[in-house]
Amino acid sequence: MGRIFETRKQTMFARWDRMAKAFTRCGREIAVAVKQGGEHPETNPALRRAIQNARAVNMPKDKIESAIKKALGNDAADYQELIYEGYAPHGVAVMAVAATDNPTRTIANIRVRFNKGNGSIGKEGSVAFGFTRMGVFRLDAAALQKAKVDLEELEMELIDAGLDEMGEAEGEKGEPQVLIRCPLQDFGRMQEALEARSITPVSTASEFIPSTLVELDDEQAAEVMKLVDLLEQDDDIQQVFHNLA
Repeated sequence: MGRIFETRKQTMFARWDRMAKAFTRCGREIAVAVKQGGEHPETNPALRRAIQNARAVNMPKDKIESAIKKALGNDAADYQELIYEGYAPHGVAVMAVAATDNPTRTIANIRVRFNKGNGSIGKEGSVAFGFTRMGVFRLDAAALQKAKVDLEELEMELIDAGLDEMGEAEGEKGEPQVLIRCPLQDFGRMQEALEARSITPVSTASEFIPSTLVELDDEQAAEVMKLVDLLEQDDDIQQVFHNLA
């Protein structure tokens, strides 16, 4: 009985730890968005995206509002977005997006993690040419079906908002989703077009989409994902992208 209780306690603490990290990352995303475009989500697409992402991980409304107010304060941490490039084992390109108030600390930590994962950190532009940064929206396919949304009709409408690609996808739990991509500069227009149709995305993000993919066997892929996991564990890292198939 004691062993079962201990296992449940460890599971609970792991869940709390994941939630705490998710809230921290959302808070930093909000801070960067407020700094770049102001406190009003109506006129700041990046902030609307950050708020949507915070809601997607069940961040309480009061914590979201607190993060916005904190970002406006004179003593607010000066978070900035920085992008680190490099290679994982077997030539897989990696892009790591950080939100940091201490670039010196962050680059030192990232360098250590690249080395520990048998990768190599690169200079600016060393792998970025192989990626395109795009706005990505994930919609609940079941909710769209329930609302009787015609996907072909929706696709035609969204072309005017900058739609680049629309297709089927799966959520973290395997639930069906509709994936929408657009050029990053059209993110605000796409967001407004979905809002006009009363469609609330499950999540929104800016992502680096690779132009080509690298095929590896399971053992080699595991080596790559070890580095990706090491980078994602760093508190300053918001997102990690790669071109592993």
